[in-house]
Formats: sequence, C-alpha cells, structure tokens
Amino acid sequence: MRSTARGEGRRLAGRHRNIELGLLALAVAVCLAGHIDASLALTGSLPPGLLVHGLSLGALAVAAHLAVRRFAPYADPLILPLGVFLTGFGLVLLDRLDFSYKAAHAAKGDYQKLPAAPSQLMWVFLSVAAAIALIVFVKHHRFFQRYVYLLMAGALILLAAPVFSPSDSFGAKRWIRLFGLSFEPDEFVKVAITIFFAGYLMAARDALALAGRKVWGMTLPRGRHAGPVLAIWAVSLLVLIFERDLGTSLIFFGVFIVMLYVATERTSWVVLGLLMAVGGAGVVGTLEPHVHGRVEAWLHPLDYYKPVHDPAISEQPAEALFSLGTGHMTGTGLGSGRPWLIGFAGRSDFIFTTIGEELGLAGVTAVLLVYVLLIQRGLRTAVGLTDPFGKLLATGLSAALALQVFVVVGGVSGLVPLTGKALPFLAAGGSSLLANWLMVALLIKLSDSSGRTALEPAPPSPEPLPAQAGPAGRSGAAPDRTAPGQDADRAADQASGPSTAGAAPGGRHDPGAPTELRPAVNTPAASMPPFSTPAAPQSSYGHFPAAERPTHG
Repeated sequence: MRSTARGEGRRLAGRHRNIELGLLALAVAVCLAGHIDASLALTGSLPPGLLVHGLSLGALAVAAHLAVRRFAPYADPLILPLGVFLTGFGLVLLDRLDFSYKAAHAAKGDYQKLPAAPSQLMWVFLSVAAAIALIVFVKHHRFFQRYVYLLMAGALILLAAPVFSPSDSFGAKRWIRLFGLSFEPDEFVKVAITIFFAGYLMAARDALALAGRKVWGMTLPRGRHAGPVLAIWAVSLLVLIFERDLGTSLIFFGVFIVMLYVATERTSWVVLGLLMAVGGAGVVGTLEPHVHGRVEAWLHPLDYYKPVHDPAISEQPAEALFSLGTGHMTGTGLGSGRPWLIGFAGRSDFIFTTIGEELGLAGVTAVLLVYVLLIQRGLRTAVGLTDPFGKLLATGLSAALALQVFVVVGGVSGLVPLTGKALPFLAAGGSSLLANWLMVALLIKLSDSSGRTALEPAPPSPEPLPAQAGPAGRSGAAPDRTAPGQDADRAADQASGPSTAGAAPGGRHDPGAPTELRPAVNTPAASMPPFSTPAAPQSSYGHFPAAERPTHG
C-alpha cells in the first residue's frame, strides 16, 4: 500500500516537472516574441543575434529545469518559469532602451549611450548558475539553520560597508566599489537577514508571544521582549540616516515585522511596528536633507516646472507620471513609445515606466500579476511546510519580494516616495539579479520539502501497545486510536504503574466504582481528588512555556 502511494506521488511529481518544462518553453517564447516586436518597431527588421539569444536563454532555462528535476523533484512547477519570464522580459526592455539611448546620447558622449543589456545578460548567466549550484549542493533548507548567527554577522558588516564609501551615488550610499566593480550589498543582506530572522524567531517565538499589559484595548508585549524589535528598528534608522537608503530601511524592518506576526500571531506587534516605522521615517525625513527631498518630490512632483522650486526635487517623478499617463489602456506598443526621455530609466526603478507607456495598463497589470503569483507560490510553500524554520523562511522571502516590488512600483507611480531600489529581475543590476535568483533557488528548495511532505506517504505508525483489559474484563480491546502526539503521555502513564481506581477484586473493573472524574457518592469535598483537565491544544507557534502555564489547584 505504501509503495503504491509513493509511486503515485512520484508520478505526480514527474507530471509537475513536465508542466514546468512546458511553462519554461512558453516563457522563453513570449520573451523572444517581445524582442522581435520591439526590434520591428525600432528598425523594421529582425534583431541581430536573435537565434543566439534565444538558444542561450533556452539553454539556461533547460539547465535550471534539469537541476530541479534531479535535485528538487517535488518543487513547485511555477516558481522557476516565473523567474525565467521576468528575467527574459527585463532583457527585452533593456535592449529596447539601449537602442534609443544610443541614438539620443551619441552626440552628448555621456554614459547613457553605453548599452546595459550585454552586461545584464552576463549577470543572467552568473545568477542562474549560482541558483543551480544552490539547488544542487544544498541538500535541505535546514542547512542554513546552523549558520544563522554567522549570516547575521556577515549581513551587518555588508550593511555598514557603504557608510565608508568615499562618494555617493544619486544621493544615497548603497554601493561598494572593489577592483573597478560596484555592487549593492543590501541586496544580499535582505536574504541573509531573512534567514537569521527565521532562525531567531523560531527559537524565541514563545517568549515573544507572551501576553503583556493592555493599553487602549490593545495587548502590548512585555518590555524585555520588545528589545529585539527596538534593536531592529534602531538598525533600520541608522541605515536611513547614514546611508540615506529609504528602500532598504523599509524592507529590512518590514520583513521583520511580517515574520514576527507569523511567528507570534499577535496583531499588537504589527501595530507597534507600523507606529515605529512611521514615526522613525517621519523624523528622519524631516531632518535628513536627501530623504526630505524625496518626500517633497513625492508630495509636489510638478513643482519642478515652477520657476522657483526646491532644488532637491528632480524631474523624474513628474516625467514618470507623464509616461504612465501616455500609455492609456493598451500602450503605444513595444518600441513605439518615448520612455528614454526619462534619464537612466533602463538602469533604475524607472524601467517600470517603459512597461506603463508601451504596454499600457493591461501590460502593467499582467506584470504585477506575475509578481503576485510568484509571491503567492512562496506563501503557499510556507503553508505546506511542517517545520517552523521553513515556514518562517518562505514567508520572509516572499515578504521581501513583495515589499521591494511595492516600494519600487509605489515610488514610480507616486503612491510612496521614491526609494531608488531596483525592480526585481527587470531593472539592470547584477547584485539585484543575483540576490533575486538566490531567493528563487531557496523557494524551490523549500517548495521541494513542502511537496515531498504532501506527495510522499507518511511512515507507518509504530506497533500499538498491548491491549489493556476492557471495561467488561475482556482482553483484546479495540485497537489504540491514540494520536501520535499522545504516545509520550501514554508511556508515562504506564511507567507509573497500573491504575487501581475502579478495580474490583480479581482484577476486574467495576463500572460503578469511584474514579478520578466520578467521585464516590457522599464523599466530602475536602477528600475529593483535584480536577484534572486535559492539556489545551497548542498552535504550531505561540504558546506559554511550561514555567508560565496556569495551574489548577
């Protein structure tokens, strides 16, 4: 029976891998169609190197698929195709923008005329190779649980490194330059810190879930348990003050609050976190000039066109609104718009305006739904996992992706202030692409564990204990239907010796004899044994420690 169930699970897993392969082919085909459409609109001919580009992207997708089929056969069949589609579509947008920037900036001679797509393609190869290596060599996601504090120490070092950078980049200190190369350490920090949060909250969730005092109808945590939240809040504010990086600060603190709520199931943590985030951002936004300029540009984007305006307000927020408004419902078509009028759109979060202008509201909605679907698959993986570390890690990775998409799209569309973060998978940037593909690889490993639990049959339950004497003195009573979690209690009861309550002479049970829950008639209350209640069911996260559980006297 069990071998039959296992064979059925493996067949279903193989079917998922075939679905994944078909979706990968569809993703590559859609990206190639977009590449051809943009080139026909811009030049009237097919793009040069189309065959090489298509074969390269297809080979990468197949290599990743083979790694998943061999080393993560029970993984979710949608995660990898969604990552491939977003990456390939980003290459389409960058190549389209490179053509226009080259024509518009050739006479100016500035860096805008340099193409971004070739270097991004190189980073695509490196990122997918790193993801394949993680899938192959990391046997189980709990491997990272051993190194949570080491990862946290490295993450803090990387997070503080840009402070010592000699120069700013577009007003913020987010880059480290080594040997002529620059990378954003905060992109890797979000992955490392998410792993640390998962390990820390798994160990401390009981203490953090303890009830505190009520204030205005809301149960606030105890002071000593609020320390970690205050520490994370302080670190996020330091990032905001010294690096002037609003996006990293919001993602850093937001992921922690989301994971804290999942671990403790207490809304008071969410309310407290939102108040701390808004309060801290408000103070820093008022006192720090660069962050204050971002807020002013968000509140008054069209003030740039006034004769006298705040010098901190740039033209990009207003131009982004014009570009998004030009697209209307279906857009101008790939290659037929003018998104290149926004400076460095292809190298920043403003690449989102290219989608809005040339694909319209329909294209924007489709791309956002792809992100939503990827986030949903991560959360679905968290639901299917059985270990707390995996649940928290999948939730944290999904929350990090969701928050980054929110701050980028919200900043470009005028919903929130601009943060300067890269739109995941789409915008140019090797650090961002590599970190996001590592997140995809982690989600694939997590979903493999979740799928293995769902599709493989559970091991057979241990042999039942010998049957006890039944109520009528019969041996061979009904089989034991005790839940697996009650085996320890049952063993402890047997170790303490057979109960004599209700035992009649000769070892037979007397149905009318007094028991612990049914005292004898006319028994004085003082001589009655204490009432014993069964243990309340505990959730998978929040419950009281043994030292603080209420007792009944």
